[in-house]
Amino acid sequence: MFTGIVQGLVEVADITHHDDISRLTLDLGALAEGVALGASVAVNGTCLTVTSFQDSRVDFDVIAETLRTTNLGKLKKQDRVNVERSFRVGDEIGGHIVSGHVTGVSKLLSRTVEGHDHVLRFALEPQWQAYVFHKGFVALDGASITVSAIDRSQGWFEVSLIPETLARTTLGFVAESDGVNIEVDAQTVTTVDTVKELMQDEEWLAQLQA
Repeated sequence: MFTGIVQGLVEVADITHHDDISRLTLDLGALAEGVALGASVAVNGTCLTVTSFQDSRVDFDVIAETLRTTNLGKLKKQDRVNVERSFRVGDEIGGHIVSGHVTGVSKLLSRTVEGHDHVLRFALEPQWQAYVFHKGFVALDGASITVSAIDRSQGWFEVSLIPETLARTTLGFVAESDGVNIEVDAQTVTTVDTVKELMQDEEWLAQLQA
């Protein structure tokens, strides 16, 4: 599990793409301290497993399903990615609980700059619309961000970013039409889906109205 607070913006040291798997190598620097085989690391918000390491260089195998459903399949050497080590019990959670199971890829539609305020508008696919709310949370490339505006009829949502977030994450340089990994809040999904099921349960509704 992760907190959505990006710990490092790391350059891809090496990546080798094959038909059904890729080998991704990151030089994590100080973030590699204490790393172990099998450890979980969020890379652009995607939970990956450490398969080998040498000093601060850490390797991950990325399977076809992950390559297909995230933006990791488009990575190249020297690209930069957001990295967060999994949190430990007792750590401060400054963002929100993030599983590292990416919901999908959302395209950047526009970027508006007003002084220090950068407003990024992303596409909101129909299958996610029930789970994204104004002032709710989403994880974008693993960064926990508050939704500042949403228009379901037009199929978009916006986030407003401070300079610190722009400087420390991929959101500072993502270009229009680029895709970022999105993870919707798991608690919101559970709540919305539970309410939907109950509203379709005629026996439950009858008891509620009795």
